[in-house]
Amino acid sequence: MKRGVRVKVSGWGRVPVREAEEVLDEDLRAAVEGASLTRGLGRSYGDASLPRREGARVAASRRADRLLAFDPESGVLRAEAGLSLARLHELFLPRGFASPVAPGTEHVTLGGMVAADVHGKNHHGAGTFGAHVRALRLGLADGRELEVSDAHEPELFHATQGGMGLTGHVLEVELALERIPSPWIRQETEPLRDLDELLEKLSAASATWPNTVVHVDPLARGRHLGRGVLVKARWAAPDEAPAAPPRPRRRLTLPVDLPDWALNRTSARLVNEAYRLTNGRSRASLVAPWTFFHPLDFLLEWNRGYGRRGFTQYQAVIPREAGRDAVRSLFETLVASGEPAFLCVVKDFGAEGRGLLSFPRPGTTASIDLPLRGARTQALVDALNGVVIEAGGRVYLAKDALTRREHLAAMEGPRLAAFDAVRRRFDPQRCLSSALAVRLLGDPP
Repeated sequence: MKRGVRVKVSGWGRVPVREAEEVLDEDLRAAVEGASLTRGLGRSYGDASLPRREGARVAASRRADRLLAFDPESGVLRAEAGLSLARLHELFLPRGFASPVAPGTEHVTLGGMVAADVHGKNHHGAGTFGAHVRALRLGLADGRELEVSDAHEPELFHATQGGMGLTGHVLEVELALERIPSPWIRQETEPLRDLDELLEKLSAASATWPNTVVHVDPLARGRHLGRGVLVKARWAAPDEAPAAPPRPRRRLTLPVDLPDWALNRTSARLVNEAYRLTNGRSRASLVAPWTFFHPLDFLLEWNRGYGRRGFTQYQAVIPREAGRDAVRSLFETLVASGEPAFLCVVKDFGAEGRGLLSFPRPGTTASIDLPLRGARTQALVDALNGVVIEAGGRVYLAKDALTRREHLAAMEGPRLAAFDAVRRRFDPQRCLSSALAVRLLGDPP
């Protein structure tokens, strides 16, 4: 067994922080030996990629990033789990292929995309990442390797999609890339006055555009509740785009942590007003794909903007059958709390993913960035979860940091039982675990 290095690790929200024995190796099979979890680039926001206890062993996959096979006719790619989305697009966008699903950051590995069963701005049409995965190579808790797919061990295959790394170490991923007409994005923006207009126009746009998203002012209240900017996008046709691919963008780095006193409703209001004034008019434009799919990635370490106390991103889905009043209740609860929200994004969800714990289901999802302020933030998450439970919705485990175990049980019920049955079959001793699994699933610490 390889020796690891003692390091401090956290999620993208920066809190909590935990010491881990990290094994980093190009040979992922060697790295996962004796590890309780595989960690990619650490972009889950809360504790999903943290060890179950201080000093526990984790495998780091980021050096295991080789391409293993690619069929240019079908677009099927097989690669090691540590390949990042950024590297995939660097290699394949110029060749006319892209990931069929792109989350909000390109700094995520294929293994992480499987574990969270990530979704993008095209979920209403393309579904989750797992819908495009053909097969997985897993390292099981007992040391065996297993190839899983719809045809072989389908229960384990589906439990791994959205299973937060708790069913096996993802070693290899086989997926179908999307063939694209050009490496450019054609987008249109449109201002929205209020929540009713948001829901109406988002639904209408999703019927005709493959990618849709609304940037909402989370502090607007009264008749302005839910105001924002709708962005609709598609891959540009060859006759709409330059012959040359977009140039790599210049990246900046946030060099310091902002002080805690800078994070308040006034500064949050300024941030949201600046976005609305800059983007809040109807226009069409041609942009690089990362400008649309990953707008915050141009600023490296942007999470330092939330200071040393860190932040959480609360993301929940309100089922379509719950109606507009449930979505309104979620936003009214947020506004009534008085907590400063610096970012809020709303998307339209389509069909439920096939993963046993996949997050999306038909309805409206909202993602809300909140600076961590102790009991006040916990109280807000509790209140938001109350709205979600009543509506029959659920929260996204890849973003979660503060949901209580009883709240998750109320949201997930039968799905948790089905997921637990697969874990018991393949890992009865709970050798594979995480801080999230201890907090929410009752794993031993």
